[in-house]
Amino acid sequence: MKIASLVALSLFWAALVLTPISSDAAGQQNKMTACNKEANEKGLGEGKGEERKAFMKECLSAKPVKNAKTAQQEKMKACNKEAGEKTLKGDERKKFMSTCLSN
Repeated sequence: MKIASLVALSLFWAALVLTPISSDAAGQQNKMTACNKEANEKGLGEGKGEERKAFMKECLSAKPVKNAKTAQQEKMKACNKEAGEKTLKGDERKKFMSTCLSN
């Protein structure tokens, strides 16, 4: 019984420690995708050599703005506020939020 508890506890701690690592990797992958898209839009497609390499280096090393909210976050905040003002609850609130966020 003690061994099973120790194994379960060890697995829990491993998952807890490794979770931030996987989210960082996803963030970096998203950044790479965005930089690739931007490079292509600027005409720095594959085969542009040093120009593209310099652009990608600069783009990937840029620090994201931490306090800037995305459009989706702003929309969520506005819809949430409106639903609160209307004192919507349960299914009514879900339906309203769905409609509000899809507009």
